Amino acid sequence: MKDLFKRLGKDFELRIGSVFLLITSVIVITNVFTRYFLHFTYSWAEEIAVGSFVWIIFLGFANAFKTKSIIGVEILVKLLPEKGKAIVELCTSLILALLSSVMFYFSYLYVSGSTKITAALEISYRYIYVSMVIAFGLITIYSIVFFFQNVKKILSKKDEK
Repeated sequence: MKDLFKRLGKDFELRIGSVFLLITSVIVITNVFTRYFLHFTYSWAEEIAVGSFVWIIFLGFANAFKTKSIIGVEILVKLLPEKGKAIVELCTSLILALLSSVMFYFSYLYVSGSTKITAALEISYRYIYVSMVIAFGLITIYSIVFFFQNVKKILSKKDEK
């Protein structure tokens, strides 16, 4: 059972994002089919597709950050000695933790104050926008984890010398 939770927990952002990608794909394909062959469209299809796409984007962003797959400019860091690299990584983790926590806070305020509803389904945009809160919350957590990993790396290098 523990292995099941561990497997499900690993890259859970991608698993949830995959569900939203499936929803988006099915709805868009169905809507295209009905438009061209049955000559009608579902009025709510675009809202669901766009909302699902927003979830895909933010969950993918959180996963890309977690797996360190986001493009960065590392030319200056590569020129530094090992100690310098570790210090830059430590500072970067700290800055990103602070920035993402600020974004988490402001996205929470934005979502909690949102009164906008969708046109066709008349559901609150909060259900779509909460993906921002989740993504920035995850990025904050990952940044803090990276920060402590960098501290551990720096301390272990000091112990080796």
